[in-house]
Amino acid sequence: MKLIALQIKTSNNFQENLDNLKELINSCENNSLILAPELALSGFSYDRMEEASNFSLKAIDEINELSIDKIIALTFITKKDGKFYNTLYIFHNQKIIHTQAKYKLFPLGDELEYFSSGNFEDIKIIEINGLKIATLICFELRFPELWEKVKGADIILNPAMWGLKRKDHYESISKALALVNQCFVIACNSADDNMAKGSAIISPFGNVIKDDLKTKIESKFDFEEMKKVRKYINIGL
Repeated sequence: MKLIALQIKTSNNFQENLDNLKELINSCENNSLILAPELALSGFSYDRMEEASNFSLKAIDEINELSIDKIIALTFITKKDGKFYNTLYIFHNQKIIHTQAKYKLFPLGDELEYFSSGNFEDIKIIEINGLKIATLICFELRFPELWEKVKGADIILNPAMWGLKRKDHYESISKALALVNQCFVIACNSADDNMAKGSAIISPFGNVIKDDLKTKIESKFDFEEMKKVRKYINIGL
């Protein structure tokens, strides 16, 4: 299986963002796990929340159609009971496998003013084709209690819009997450000019594959590598 982080920019044109994302997804080989940055289709469009949530309904259907023999994960602006959420969707074989709304909102980005928090219980390990997959959304990386929720996962996803000024934080925490959990981490950050990039595929041994100039960061998922590190550095996982 290929693990792929799509390090892309988000423009003000929602449809152009969707078209670009669909083209990239189609360029990925079958049996890939593909992650896009946080809110890759709309960004934090606080002045267009209603428009963005309506567009998400269309985008969810179209991306679901592309998920034959692929696992695709990204977050959308969604609306439920009059409240807006930053919601992760995971698609596989044209089914919505899992959803979770961002639980820890970022105060410095005014998220608390525009979004409602998701449920703590929705941060969990799910299983797809025998793989244990979990997700922490952007700022959630910083909370040790949430690391406990994803402990034991084979692959941890982190879709992010992480700022340029804290680039070292993003890269260091992402690598630590892989080392502490002895798992693969797909860190997928926005390529917007004010964002940190730093998207990477990180192995259980802490090997990092990243390139801030690339749109597509990819590496092979090696189950034997994970088994090896957990066997020889046994911490109970």
